[in-house]
Amino acid sequence: MNKTRVVAVFVACFAPILSAQTVDPFYATAYTATDLGGIAGLPTPYGGLIFKAGDTNTILIGGAANTGAGRFYSVPVTRGAGGHIVSFGAPTVQGFGVNNDGGVAYGPGGVFFYSQYSLNNVGQVKPGSTSDDKTVALGPLGIATSTGALNFVPSGYNGAGQLKISSWSGGQFYNVSFAADGSGTYNLTSASLVVTLPGGPEGFIYVPLGSPQFPSQSMLVAEYSAGSVATYTTDANGNPVLASRRDFITGLTGAEGSAIDPVTGDFLFSTFGSTNRVIQVRGFVPPLPATSTALASSTNPSTVGQSVTFTATVTGTSPTGTVTFQDGAANIAGCVGIALVASQATCTTSALAIGSHAIAGNYSGDAGNAASSGSVTQTVNSAGPPLPPAVAVDIPTLSQWGVTLLIVLLASLGAMRLRRTRH
Repeated sequence: MNKTRVVAVFVACFAPILSAQTVDPFYATAYTATDLGGIAGLPTPYGGLIFKAGDTNTILIGGAANTGAGRFYSVPVTRGAGGHIVSFGAPTVQGFGVNNDGGVAYGPGGVFFYSQYSLNNVGQVKPGSTSDDKTVALGPLGIATSTGALNFVPSGYNGAGQLKISSWSGGQFYNVSFAADGSGTYNLTSASLVVTLPGGPEGFIYVPLGSPQFPSQSMLVAEYSAGSVATYTTDANGNPVLASRRDFITGLTGAEGSAIDPVTGDFLFSTFGSTNRVIQVRGFVPPLPATSTALASSTNPSTVGQSVTFTATVTGTSPTGTVTFQDGAANIAGCVGIALVASQATCTTSALAIGSHAIAGNYSGDAGNAASSGSVTQTVNSAGPPLPPAVAVDIPTLSQWGVTLLIVLLASLGAMRLRRTRH
């Protein structure tokens, strides 16, 4: 069923109880929700949202979501007391975002990923691009139609660097493998179904570590069909644990995208359909001071079987902690939890196969520094054509009669020279 029709029916039937969003009593002592309203000039319905890379005072939010006219819009924010967002400026259209939906995330190399509903695709935009650079169809990977959301597990969390994708109508939640394609974007290579979530999952984020009422690593999931936001604890791979679900906010219409404010830690989410608003939830722990992680390769390109050393350099406030190196979403053997020494950690491997590899260095963070990641695309070539095989050459040998004849001949020559000398 079309998502817009679902909302229309839901609102018509339950409009009396949708007058205000409500934080669940379990969380209400620590968290408060504020309706920031709509964004003037942003085409409806709203899609997912995220803070623009490198700019904490600008969001990217989907407009005209789920349609061919859909695009992302750059929207400046105004901050008030405590740094909390209080209003939005005028939106500026970007050149990408066809059929955008609730899932928006920055992946390795700063590539912008977003879900396309109902196309069941993922769009990718490289840093600095003004249009889509790559579109990947999810159907061939076995992902149910149609995707609604996606995100990468942040550094410092279990499963850091893994890509997660969920389908809206069926609630299927997948772990998706990816690999660099050599042009700055990524191939999605396989998908494995992890769990099926209720409520029509859309945008999901990972809860800032140390936030009240969240003693273990957790995530927030906007449930479009249920009109709510739910919480889940996460497992060792950053996946939601189904039995841990509980309401966080109820009384919504079309909960859609999700983001964490990098300045205050506030949870922001958009709504889709008859309301088209942005809601802010305060009470989460503000992020630690930002760090950056730069990753360098000792030899790039390399040849298959050649030893390559990756060096992660973390810039922050006297950073400590560890770095885990990954090839795509898989940990590199012997390169997990490498302690920083003078702000650096290294990983040496000779196990990379021929092809292009998205190598990531995920810094864990510490008490005074936020987690961060760096990446490099490593190209591994074949070792070249093999040398031609050695050719055996037969060297003739002399028989015994031949040796005798040669001795006689040499003796005769010696005698001739002797006679010439005497005369």
